[in-house]
Amino acid sequence: MKKTMKLIMAVIIGMLMVACGNEKKIEKIYVGTNAEFAPFEYLEDGKTVGFDMDLMAEISKEIGVEMEIKDMAFDGLLPALQAKKVDMIIAGMTATEERKKAVNFSETYYKANQVIITAEDAEDIPDFEGLKGKKVGVILGFTGDVVVSEIDGVEVKKYNAGYAAIMDLKEGKIDAVVLDGEPAKNFVKNNEGIKITSAEGEKEEYAMAVSKDNKELLEKVDSALITLKENGTYDKLLKKWF
Repeated sequence: MKKTMKLIMAVIIGMLMVACGNEKKIEKIYVGTNAEFAPFEYLEDGKTVGFDMDLMAEISKEIGVEMEIKDMAFDGLLPALQAKKVDMIIAGMTATEERKKAVNFSETYYKANQVIITAEDAEDIPDFEGLKGKKVGVILGFTGDVVVSEIDGVEVKKYNAGYAAIMDLKEGKIDAVVLDGEPAKNFVKNNEGIKITSAEGEKEEYAMAVSKDNKELLEKVDSALITLKENGTYDKLLKKWF
């Protein structure tokens, strides 16, 4: 009887060890971004830095996993996530209803709005309807691309990077650039002869994207974000970058 019990216990322990061994523990996450969006993410001495990068680093610490950043074109981020080339995205991405059909989004981590950049000596554009009849630069796939493309009478020129649009604006090749508020401020700060007009678009919310079939990671990210807001880390990052 004792031998039988020992055999049964040995089998049970063995089964438990196999079950534990089969559990997939997340040790590393691949994070997609587009390092053309200062101060959220940009390249500095070959390294991707910015508010989003610092926030993601803190989230990875809370989750207890290593992270690896993959820089790519903004319009390639969602396809990369759906193809499982990355595990999640943090790139100043707005959680639109259209994007929610393809991926899941975390809780909001930043609120922004679209603004218009023009030459310093240009007449102020009071609202977005004032862009009619003008050549306007937007970044491919960004919210500004969607907003401006919906305004009748605008000649839209699409760019892969913000600095390229700003260079064309300074050279007089386009009349304006529509971009998210914080990156716009950064461009104006670092480039003479341009300004942000008084026009402001609707508020939008940035969130991190995770594939539809990875709810476990989404829950961990949301939980970590809550913790960082409660313990003051999130506010410290805001003060550092903004």
